[in-house]
Amino acid sequence: MSNKKFFSSNFKLGILGGGQLGKMLLQDCIRYDIYTKVMDPNKEAPCQRICNEFTIGNLTNYEDVVSFCEDVDVVTVEIENVNTDALEFLEKNGKKVFPSSKTLRIIQDKSKQKDFYIEHDLPTSSYKNYDSLSDVIKDFNEGKITLPKVWKSAKFGYDGKGVKIIHNSDDLQNLPDLPCLIEEKVKIKKEVSVIVARNQNKEEICFPAVEMEFNDYSNLVEYIICPANITKKLEEKAYNIAIKTAKSFNSIGLLAVELFITENNEILINEVAPRPHNSGHHTIECCLTSQFDQHIRAILNLPLGNTSLKRPGIMVNLIGENEFEGNVVYENIGKILEIPGVSAHFYGKKKSRLNRKMGHVTIVNKDINEAKIIGKEVKKLIKVTAE
Repeated sequence: MSNKKFFSSNFKLGILGGGQLGKMLLQDCIRYDIYTKVMDPNKEAPCQRICNEFTIGNLTNYEDVVSFCEDVDVVTVEIENVNTDALEFLEKNGKKVFPSSKTLRIIQDKSKQKDFYIEHDLPTSSYKNYDSLSDVIKDFNEGKITLPKVWKSAKFGYDGKGVKIIHNSDDLQNLPDLPCLIEEKVKIKKEVSVIVARNQNKEEICFPAVEMEFNDYSNLVEYIICPANITKKLEEKAYNIAIKTAKSFNSIGLLAVELFITENNEILINEVAPRPHNSGHHTIECCLTSQFDQHIRAILNLPLGNTSLKRPGIMVNLIGENEFEGNVVYENIGKILEIPGVSAHFYGKKKSRLNRKMGHVTIVNKDINEAKIIGKEVKKLIKVTAE
């Protein structure tokens, strides 16, 4: 399809998933005047007010996905948990689907992900896959598992869910009985993320590496710091690993590659995501091209944008703090908007609950250390609760 047919035309982009990532993707689609159609099971999903067409449907249901995609020209996703059999059927019938069903099948299953890294000579921590909890306990009782270790559910883990640190036998006994993997607990110096974009012309470019700081209690990302405070040598190594990973998947679109930097300065892949990612939200204010603009360029096989940093920045996630679900209330927004360099993004979720991602704030400053200070001030000021 000619590039000129994407804009202000009958071209239709289908997006599976209507959450905040889709909403921010739509904001760039609107800028390009690309016609969009979104499907999500939630009738009040963040995307529903700003896309051209909104369909309520089950993303894991074969018929719903096939039916939704029949009249779109290109299909993309903002969430991994979609029906890959449906996507494979669409691909076989000539539909352009990015990321591919093959890529999504691997990434949906963390055990398959880890196997993929080994098969393609990509660095990752040591691990073993298990079909059930009884198999894990059997290996532990036979002395084949020494603690501490990291337990991950093979499927359906996200935002800190489906991941537990196993310190003792009691932790082991309290795990759910489902397919899983047991990973080495790596001694980590830093966690970083590199988002790499590739288009069908096999052009590829990385966004600047970011450093991720996690909340120990919720295991959610609390701060994204850009640029990451790592040596040039480690930075180049991280970019090379990210690009090799994207090439191995033959990824089209964005691939967020989460990396561990060990105490010995090894770099290991933790996990990947084939879509816009929480670790790239700061790019809206910090980079010449945002991750959302870049994803559109990549899946439409347009020239990739320049990812250079305009100004360093910090991204702070806004997380629901209320124990019980209720109508969201954002406190002290006026106070944080008085601070120079602060931009607030609200995701359009009417209900707040504990640890739900409700928005984010980006702080740009020519001095990254000053941005960090302001970021911590913002974190203290802002409260996401419910009434």
